[in-house]
Amino acid sequence: MVRGRPCGKGGFRATDEQTEEAFRDAIGIDHADLIPLAEHHTPEGTSYHLLHHAAATWGTPGEPQLIALHLWRDLREKTFGFTHAPLPLVAMARSWLVHRGCPREKIRLAPDTGTAAADETTRALEDRLTYEGNHFALLDSYTDDDPDHAATVVILRSLDEHSPSPFRVLHETVDTASRTHTLREGGFTTHAEALRWCGDALAGKAAPLPPFRPTVRPGPQPIGVPPGVGHRSAGRGR
Repeated sequence: MVRGRPCGKGGFRATDEQTEEAFRDAIGIDHADLIPLAEHHTPEGTSYHLLHHAAATWGTPGEPQLIALHLWRDLREKTFGFTHAPLPLVAMARSWLVHRGCPREKIRLAPDTGTAAADETTRALEDRLTYEGNHFALLDSYTDDDPDHAATVVILRSLDEHSPSPFRVLHETVDTASRTHTLREGGFTTHAEALRWCGDALAGKAAPLPPFRPTVRPGPQPIGVPPGVGHRSAGRGR
């Protein structure tokens, strides 16, 4: 079983030069600022990491501060490959890792890590995001980590053209005093409406979220980040 910080190669080399450069740019350069929140390792050399990028607060305003990292190793050849995704919410990062083979129960945050769900509605929604995903993909997000009004807004786009709520907004607020967070969701018909609500929420003047109407599906479908869908700011600059 291979353990250790994700930046530590432990005697392994990248499968090729392109992978080496990509790993250095995505993980290696910032390794001192990557704080492990959860991880799981298999005897076959596969590792799953959920990381907090502590230096993200000094980068581009609103950027996601979590990284989901999937590493795989050839124990005989002593080589490794990887894929990763910056994501704004813990439940989305867990979903991304579960979708890539991590057992769901193995990638949970420790009780003393991060903030706790403030209520049952938050816990239930996080479970749905992790285990079901409702076939939505990340479109926009903005993370405001000011301790006086810490919040994250996320816009997810349905991959189902018949979805009754094509755009889904997630709104997480954090109470730093009690170390708890509250997560709510809402549904919108257009991207513009979703963006407008997110901007209002970050400004502290949003109306209640309209109900989200999910598409009924036969089985779980974790949230993914399809190729070509990039991160864009859903809110104000700092």
